[in-house]
Amino acid sequence: MPSPTSAESSSVRLAPAAAPTASEAAAVALPYDFRRPTKLSRDHARALQVVFDTFASRLTTLLTSGLRQVCRAQVGEISQQTYDEYIHGLPNPTIILPMTLAPLPGTATLQLTVPVAMTAIDHILGGPGDVQPMRPLTDIEATLFRGLLDQFMSMLRDALVSIAVVEPQVGAIEYTPQFLQAAPATDPMIVCDFELTIGSQSCRMTISIPLASLLPSLEALRPPVDPATRRPPADNSRRMLGALRGAPIEVSVRFRPLLVESSRLMTLAPGDVIVLDHPVSAPLSVETGGQRVVSAVAGRTGNKLAALVVGDRPVPWEAS
Repeated sequence: MPSPTSAESSSVRLAPAAAPTASEAAAVALPYDFRRPTKLSRDHARALQVVFDTFASRLTTLLTSGLRQVCRAQVGEISQQTYDEYIHGLPNPTIILPMTLAPLPGTATLQLTVPVAMTAIDHILGGPGDVQPMRPLTDIEATLFRGLLDQFMSMLRDALVSIAVVEPQVGAIEYTPQFLQAAPATDPMIVCDFELTIGSQSCRMTISIPLASLLPSLEALRPPVDPATRRPPADNSRRMLGALRGAPIEVSVRFRPLLVESSRLMTLAPGDVIVLDHPVSAPLSVETGGQRVVSAVAGRTGNKLAALVVGDRPVPWEAS
């Protein structure tokens, strides 16, 4: 049964980290959202890490040589998020562009901040790249920026060739992330964060790709498993059952439902009595989470009310 912490987790992080020892792995609990199960395995994460490391390395070389400034692109973390979580985690305003990765289905996105884009354009024009204004790009600036983006797409195509052969193309520039409906809100996305530095300006740059688009290609990278060497899955049923036995569960005992006219409810006052349509011999329903577990009869133990469990047979009014 998921805890409140695991149910509210926004994403499952897949950034590579040092392998923990056996004692650390047993002591550390990681959050997991059962409503959005992670579909990326460690093999998938490693393949994506190689792709985005290659893209970042080539982007660093391109920007440094093309802008004649010290530039750097470094991969941060790779995560699986819903599209809604990804969009709401971006600054506003920002530059975000839809991307198609033909022949793969779906729409990917590329995002970076306005000041860093303006700094790159300023260096293209031979400027010093000082503090830039926060405003939309002019037509001339947008044309220069698109020339730089075309080179971005070429490097992304070469980096993704180890997973899939694609032809990336960028769409129209958008400055409000919520206005770009690249995917349904609940669709899972592969999101890669980059730390992008151009001269004296730095920002968080992101690339998001629909998980459904890349997952078949990622699965195809797995080597076939020999059935003779396949190990049987571990039997964790006993451990799970042992953990569930100690979990606290709220239980309620319910009488037979009663129909009351709305006019009667509107006139209720302190001291009024509502007669329950529940015979003394009729069993009660013991429920948890809205589901009936067993039947019981009303009773008393000492000076407290009690319910005596009489079996798991269905209660009469539920059968009707």
